[in-house]
Amino acid sequence: MATVNIRRDVTDPFYRYKMERLQSKIEGKGNGIKTVVVNLNSVAQSLSRPPSYVIKYFGFELGAQANAKPTDDRWIINGAHDAPKLQDYLDGFISRFVLCKKCKNPETDVIIKEDKIILDCKACGQRTDVDPRLKLSTFILRNSTTGKGGKKDKAAKKARREKAKQNGAENGDKDGSPGDSNSDNGDGENGEVELEAGSDDELTRRIKAEAKAIEAENDDNDSWAVDMSEEAIKARARDLPSDLKRSLVIDDGDDDAGADGPSAYDELGSWVLDTAAQKGGVSKVQDVDIYIKAKELGIESKHKTLAVLAQTIFDKDIVKQIPDRASLLKKMNTSDRHAKAFLGGTERFVGKDHPDMLPQLPKILLQYYENDIVSEETLKSWGAKASKKYVDISTSRKVRKTAEPFLQWLDEAEEEDSDDE
Repeated sequence: MATVNIRRDVTDPFYRYKMERLQSKIEGKGNGIKTVVVNLNSVAQSLSRPPSYVIKYFGFELGAQANAKPTDDRWIINGAHDAPKLQDYLDGFISRFVLCKKCKNPETDVIIKEDKIILDCKACGQRTDVDPRLKLSTFILRNSTTGKGGKKDKAAKKARREKAKQNGAENGDKDGSPGDSNSDNGDGENGEVELEAGSDDELTRRIKAEAKAIEAENDDNDSWAVDMSEEAIKARARDLPSDLKRSLVIDDGDDDAGADGPSAYDELGSWVLDTAAQKGGVSKVQDVDIYIKAKELGIESKHKTLAVLAQTIFDKDIVKQIPDRASLLKKMNTSDRHAKAFLGGTERFVGKDHPDMLPQLPKILLQYYENDIVSEETLKSWGAKASKKYVDISTSRKVRKTAEPFLQWLDEAEEEDSDDE
């Protein structure tokens, strides 16, 4: 069996830490196509990590379902993924969940303590924390059986999670909460891991790097056909049709609406539409600009912002546009409440504002799923019950009826996974 260095950036043939090269086998066809990682047990053993960690990491990175509890040691990822591609993703897993952050040695143990994942290095003695915002971090903490706290410790953890959910579900954490899934492509420490193109952290870096340039460009550009001053945007927001205002902001008891004038959500929606008109299309409104505008308005972490974006950052080519917007949407979608607001905005967009686009809904939802913007659980929950929060009840039922082919496909994919187990 061919072996490679656990750290593939080390070319020394006498490097002591080795593992088998990943082997994969593609089975099935069409919607049932899947990839079996043949030697995952052996590779995981070389890394001193459970194979379930590795397979779930692949699933999160690829935006695909991954079977973390097989009964026959067949570790499966939905979709077709060749071994070299998986080997590249494995390097990311090793960097984030195996290597010591100080000496870069893979001789580490995982310790779960107070809802933190700690890497204990046996080579240098250093203990370093794993980024809690990574999706796999959440999976590890939820499935951890380590620790000495027993039932009291579990009860305390559950209480902390419930408290965090109550306090954080509305506003989110601007710096990324421990349950935030939107930093899954972040690096380890000190920027030593190369960022993947289109990752959330790359978007953050671009926002910081380009903010000043964008502001300077806006200040210098006096020849725009549309007046983009703050006063003009607020004026246009006040003049928005009442129906559009209701669609952009769903009042659920928050104090963001601004009774004396247009709300921040009205302003964001008006700004996106105005910028799209000025630039010649919504696709030309950059993610960085949108995020900076939302941050300027103080709503970049609000769940209702996702409802506004779902209705304003796409047009009739939405299916093709979703992958390009995935980084922005994943960054701003920090909880289940955010995801539901995004689906509600989508429901309004295709069901009420653009009913001619309703037949595209199954493809739209598939893109949300495949680009890891909305989870399978949230999609199923949304599809199970009509709601009059974003549209009238008859339109809501029509939307879910149109979505049935996609929802049925989700159920069939899950059944196939169960059969494979």
